[in-house]
Amino acid sequence: MAAVFPIRDWVTEQVPAWCLGYPKRLPKLFPSGQNQAAIQILINNQVQIPITDLYIYGLLIKSNKYQLSPNCSSSNRIICSSPKFRLEWVLEARTSSGIEEKKIQMKVVVRESTMVRPAEETPAVNLWNSCLDLTALNFHTLSVYFYRPNGAPNFFDTEVMKDALSRVLVAFYPMAGRFKHGQDGRIEIDCRGQGALFLEAESDGVIDDFGDFSPTLEYSKLVPVVDNLLGFESYPLLVLQVTCFKCGGVSLGLGFDHRVADGWSAMHFMNTWSDMARGLDITLPPFINRTLLRARDPPRPVFEHIEYHPGPTPLQAPLDKTKTSFSMFKLTRNQLDLLKAKSKEDGNTIRYSSFEILSAHIWKCVCKARGLPDDVETRLHFSVDGRARLQPPLPPGYFGNVIFRGAVILTASDIHSKPTWYAASRIHDALARMNNDYLRSAIDYLEQRHCQKPEVNYSYTNLIITSWVGIPIHNADFGWGRPVFMGRIGIPSPGRCYVLPSPINDGSLSIIIGLEAEQMKLFSKLLYATVNDRFISSL
Repeated sequence: MAAVFPIRDWVTEQVPAWCLGYPKRLPKLFPSGQNQAAIQILINNQVQIPITDLYIYGLLIKSNKYQLSPNCSSSNRIICSSPKFRLEWVLEARTSSGIEEKKIQMKVVVRESTMVRPAEETPAVNLWNSCLDLTALNFHTLSVYFYRPNGAPNFFDTEVMKDALSRVLVAFYPMAGRFKHGQDGRIEIDCRGQGALFLEAESDGVIDDFGDFSPTLEYSKLVPVVDNLLGFESYPLLVLQVTCFKCGGVSLGLGFDHRVADGWSAMHFMNTWSDMARGLDITLPPFINRTLLRARDPPRPVFEHIEYHPGPTPLQAPLDKTKTSFSMFKLTRNQLDLLKAKSKEDGNTIRYSSFEILSAHIWKCVCKARGLPDDVETRLHFSVDGRARLQPPLPPGYFGNVIFRGAVILTASDIHSKPTWYAASRIHDALARMNNDYLRSAIDYLEQRHCQKPEVNYSYTNLIITSWVGIPIHNADFGWGRPVFMGRIGIPSPGRCYVLPSPINDGSLSIIIGLEAEQMKLFSKLLYATVNDRFISSL
């Protein structure tokens, strides 16, 4: 039974001015000095709040006037309004039991906190950011690595790690910087070696408590909480936490502001750090000059760029919507091969990539699980790395964001009635047109709109898929072996999906996705119908 918390007097003052996704101070949201307790309720539970749009500082929570369904696995603590909305008067907040997940309860205690600075003097510059940097997620992206003990007496010696971190920050000096506003108001990185936050912690749990590493609230304890109360100019862009478990294993929590680096650049940093901890030199120095992605002057977009248009208006959700579920599913190489083989049926003669086929299949399963009416428009977004698509190609080691948004818009009828390869063909076409001319036009398009990325609600009709396949997320060996798992902590909103490669390179993939709990049950059945020839032929 959901508990009801009356908060008629919730909003007693206007929320502070929005500042790059972070508030300058904590707004008074709850009466009688109950901010801390109330915020913890919002973090630990699935919440329903009418007419409210909230951010919990590294965690974007989207809602409409019917329900807010946050992913509660973030460690973040601060609530403020979004850039486009103010908090409205609300009558009550309802909390249920939270995310559908394996229940784990463990205690994590931070024993030491260090601000690690570059070992040598670094360039004192204000690093210009491209629109691709400024339209990236404006909060810390959180991930966690797990390592099993290898018997070494100095297993995960934090002094070794901090020493290597101080040395790698010399080359990757933006990671040790802070954000600031330039003279023209544009966000820059103030590179003066301010440092990265490094925490050392202990837990009374064991790694086996996490089972198959499906999403859990406990991950939030394995990454630092950044204090943003003094404004975005004060918080570290890189935060790290080493947590030692009773079993002898270790987790390494990683948080970096996405505006500093995309997935490729973040893994370039992490893997170089781990190499240096093993006594190796830098094999690929970072290229730190983002003006290569500067828009033309004046900007001259020549394409429509539907991928950056506001998304379709979401369907109205029923008042009794169930809690949101965040789950992980594994597809074996054989299942993926069968899915690709099915794409060659029904008259198709084109060989589509694994990403195109899997994305189309996930999109189809989500639309069916949501029960979308045939006449509803649904949009699929996906991330596209521009490094090899731009001409001339960016220098090896380019450090920053080079991720563009791709999009396909179809009606639910197209998804329901046509074979999976039809959606795959549309994804294929969208990717094919993203050449140098198109991507340069996209940069101009974003610059013309002051680097503002339109909001898209993924909770009802739309879906976004981000693939980490091909990114070396399991290569961070600090001298004690590779991680047994690496994955994202939390998903910013329902309707977001991440595809992760296998840590043992067996060709399998893991899918992490957020949906309504009842939708998730049907999605699971549809997703795994790939192993049933008779059933999948009807999809």
